[in-house]
Amino acid sequence: MMNRWTSTAACLLSSLVLAFAPAGAAARQATAATLPAGVEKLSTVEGISEYRLTNGLRFILFPDTAKPTATVNVTYLVGSHDENYGETGMAHLLEHLIFKGSKNFPDPTREFKARGFQINGTTWLDRTNYYVTFPASDDNLKWALGWSADAMVNSFIARKDLDSEMSVVRNEFEMGENSPSRVMMKRLQSLLFDWHNYGNNTIGARSDIENVRIENLQTFYRNFYQPDNAVLTVAGKFDEQQAMKWIVASFGKLAKPTRTLAKQWTVEPTADGEREFVVRRKGEVQLLTLAYRTPSSLHADSEAVSMAGEILGDTPNGRLYQALVQPGLAAQVFAYTIDAREPGFVVFGALVNKGESLDRVREKMIEAIEGGFARQPATESELGRAVEQARTAYERALANPEVFAVMLSEYIALGDWRLFFYSRDQLDQIRPAQVDAAAAKYFVRDNRVLGSFIPEDSPQRAEIPAAPTAAKLLANYKASEKGDAGEAFDASHENINQRSRRPSVGELQVALLAKKNRGQTVNVAMSFRWGDEDTLRNRDMAGALTMAMLSRGSEQLTRQQIADEFTRLKIRGGLTQFETRRDELPEALRLAAQLLRQPSFPASEFDELKRQTLTALKAQLDDPQMLSSDALAAHFNTYPPGDPRYHAQLAERIEQLQATTLADVVAYHRELMGTARGEIAIVGDFDEAAITAELRQLFPDYVSRSPYARVDREFREVAAQRIAIDTPDKENGYVRARLDLPLRFDDEDAPALYVANNIFGGSSGLSSRLMDRLRQKDGLSYSAGSSLSMGMRENLSTWSFAAMAAPQNLARAEQAFLEELTRARRDGFTADEVAEAKKGILEARAVARSQDSAVAARWISLLDLGHDWLYSKDFETRVMALTPEQVNTAFRKYIDPGQLTLVVAGDARKGKEN
Repeated sequence: MMNRWTSTAACLLSSLVLAFAPAGAAARQATAATLPAGVEKLSTVEGISEYRLTNGLRFILFPDTAKPTATVNVTYLVGSHDENYGETGMAHLLEHLIFKGSKNFPDPTREFKARGFQINGTTWLDRTNYYVTFPASDDNLKWALGWSADAMVNSFIARKDLDSEMSVVRNEFEMGENSPSRVMMKRLQSLLFDWHNYGNNTIGARSDIENVRIENLQTFYRNFYQPDNAVLTVAGKFDEQQAMKWIVASFGKLAKPTRTLAKQWTVEPTADGEREFVVRRKGEVQLLTLAYRTPSSLHADSEAVSMAGEILGDTPNGRLYQALVQPGLAAQVFAYTIDAREPGFVVFGALVNKGESLDRVREKMIEAIEGGFARQPATESELGRAVEQARTAYERALANPEVFAVMLSEYIALGDWRLFFYSRDQLDQIRPAQVDAAAAKYFVRDNRVLGSFIPEDSPQRAEIPAAPTAAKLLANYKASEKGDAGEAFDASHENINQRSRRPSVGELQVALLAKKNRGQTVNVAMSFRWGDEDTLRNRDMAGALTMAMLSRGSEQLTRQQIADEFTRLKIRGGLTQFETRRDELPEALRLAAQLLRQPSFPASEFDELKRQTLTALKAQLDDPQMLSSDALAAHFNTYPPGDPRYHAQLAERIEQLQATTLADVVAYHRELMGTARGEIAIVGDFDEAAITAELRQLFPDYVSRSPYARVDREFREVAAQRIAIDTPDKENGYVRARLDLPLRFDDEDAPALYVANNIFGGSSGLSSRLMDRLRQKDGLSYSAGSSLSMGMRENLSTWSFAAMAAPQNLARAEQAFLEELTRARRDGFTADEVAEAKKGILEARAVARSQDSAVAARWISLLDLGHDWLYSKDFETRVMALTPEQVNTAFRKYIDPGQLTLVVAGDARKGKEN
């Protein structure tokens, strides 16, 4: 399926007159009395408003009281497109350095952790953005705005930070070198464009990353990180007038730039022949890709190109799927667009098992893409399905202010955030004939990247037309200024308990939390229980395949019809964990019950599933990340083969897959499955009485034929060991460690160890002992951390560590981890660290309670344990009562370096060369 969020502002009829125009003089006079000095209102669309400061900064305010969180996102109109020769990757490298601190916020990562902030930054062709999401409060919002403003003009961009971050960015580069799809993307870009900077991958060239001068980076920063080249977005729960005052106070004081940004004039010439490239590296799967250059996202043909891609690349309804996957020529197909302000491209691909011929796949792909719409024009049904999927995606984005705030960066990069609404509203205008015409224009041989250059007397060239401006596109567009809104929901433990209902539904444990949501969204989580140690023996693979087959056909519906139902019912997620909307929820539950109860198990679908699963498993056979994880799990396995708790390693799982038959799957469903026992939680916008009646009708009478008894793991001593795995020719490696503990969630020491792990390496973001050492100080790893998985019923918890690094740095990463572990046990954690960790844990858990999907999932766990949300609150109370002495005692008691099992996976030759 195409990624709709890369297909941004499709345009039709470039002669449209401006309707999204900035507010006129009369409108500005009418609102001037309520605006702070120096603020000009530009426009409002569906309750979202844009303003401008005198220094040129534009800001967008999207107030929504439905969730207790807010997001601050700053979009800079600079990306890899703006990099000069020898400076590729500079925009991305700068993204890393902004989080290193600024004049008035020298150590922001500490504050992010203490406040429970979720942070990130991303770099793309035409833009870079930084965002923070946090528990809504005046103090948090004011701080976030202050930091964002200071980072804009006062970031250090220091030599020492560049030196420490260099290995981290290089590690991220090497991580991409381990991925066949990312390697292919780099090659595609370089061959699609001869001169334009879109031909450079955002991560940059290794030599540019390693040799960039700090003076060049500082100049790049000072030139582009200015208020007139940025758009601020604030979304979520906040007071609009107060936020505006703080924006004026923080951003308004920044000087208006005197420099003028240079205009770029490079235009890529028309492609004059097909191209081919071959990448030869170690691996377990084959990947075939075709790419075609396409017009700017602002051009009238853009949406038609995207819809053509959807019709070709969708699974399981797309033409490529039917031509390649169903007959067994390929294991998987995909398609996605790279939309941008200037001409971009569309990519089609197929995953093929190692050793199988690519010739037939290549032939079929070219046949379906080039000239396919001339032979078989797009149908109303195909286009309708693609349009409905796109419309649902727009609705979901708008229903979540946090996601919407960040996603707006893509439309801002095109020229105007309102293009989101314009693009959405243009979906009704697209027609099959436009899809056919666009495919015929751009999906042609000489515009293809697949083959080598071949002299040709009669080339088939695709002229890329110029595009209108965003202002011209929006000239006469009429948009509603009203949008729906959810209730201001208090996500406290007590209120969740009070608002939730626990109706009787047979043996099922049910929790229903009805509340008004933006977009009328509702989340469903279901967990059904069946089988015991005997009936589940030797059935792990059959069980996994059975669950995967449920959505591939029922007694009433084919797989395509099921996929269409998921689209019609706006279901996002899987069969037992999904999001939909209020009006669609009853039918969505009926569909889930039907698929769980009445699968048809088509033989052709089973064969296809086995091929796809086999391909996925084989792809892991040389992956350092998966091999290290697999080896660690195998070492801690203490159960015999066949036991439901036994861990089968990759090679064994492949053998199990090949030996499993359709009869095994049918028997698993017939003998084991049922929906009469388990837990169901529904959170969001729904009719409680109607849904309770649906649940009673749909699930309790489908009883498993087998006895049920829990199969819990138990704590067993496992000898410590160091395991080395050689992964030749891999640019990235992994270090892992694990320790099993006799500990349960409600034990006295559990909260203290939880806090200790948070400080050591378990917190999100960039601030922890491990991240400070391995990333911030030593620059060895892009990602490093520890985790504590505590048993809820069984007296068994697991503490683990993982870090990625280049093969030549694996030994240093391992040593740094052990040194930090020794230091933590010897010196302990400080009172300040404990206080910050406790506050951050509380804030992070508060953010989680604001997410309906997280609340539904947590309800499932609580129902299974026989508890409610006061059980969760009690744990937080115990966390807040902890002293530093208790935290340090727990860490020293349980985390013993002598009991750790270590796994190191990487290219041994490169490791020795260091």
